Amino acid sequence: MGLKALFLNCTLKYSPEISNTRVLIDKAVKLFEELGVESEVVRVTDYNVKFGVSSDEGEGDQWPLILEKIKACDILIIGSPIWFGVRSSVTQLVLERLDGTYEEYDKETGQFPLYGKVAGVVITGNEDGAHNIAANTLFNLTHLGCTVPPNVDSYWVGPAGPGPSYIDAGGERHLYTNKTIRYMVNNLAFFAKLLKDNPIPTNINKLYEDAVKESD
Repeated sequence: MGLKALFLNCTLKYSPEISNTRVLIDKAVKLFEELGVESEVVRVTDYNVKFGVSSDEGEGDQWPLILEKIKACDILIIGSPIWFGVRSSVTQLVLERLDGTYEEYDKETGQFPLYGKVAGVVITGNEDGAHNIAANTLFNLTHLGCTVPPNVDSYWVGPAGPGPSYIDAGGERHLYTNKTIRYMVNNLAFFAKLLKDNPIPTNINKLYEDAVKESD
């Protein structure tokens, strides 16, 4: 297909510690490979990413290295564990840093750098929180310019209370998760190809000018 998928694994763990979220991500990587889609997985904690809302927070900030990979991909998937019922602090950090891309719009069309990319989300954790993370993260990505196809969230959650996570609980055999990871991969690949062949024509600059004319 000539497409590139980028996974941002927003685990709180540092390499080489095993990440449950990475194991589910690897299932998606294999499925993408079967469709001819190249994948790269970035563990965000392997980089020195500073807090902030710009694309470069100065000396020592390695976010620009990750951002270049994001700009080069066709498919962006955020992988997040569940902590206290919400997305991980690393996931939140990634979304806050992506806020800086609003300032990097195309001078002619006004489109943001994430226009033309499709987005999905992969989630693992105990108890509830998966729907909350998927809803908020995918909503954020649409505002940044990504297109969100149908059924592009895949998650696994354990039973209420402390207990084993995805790997130890045998989550790799869970039907719902195995079903939704396939939905996600196939829909992301289809819509990524669709957008690559048919770029979004919206001229945000022109639409903004039209809005200014009828606004206070």
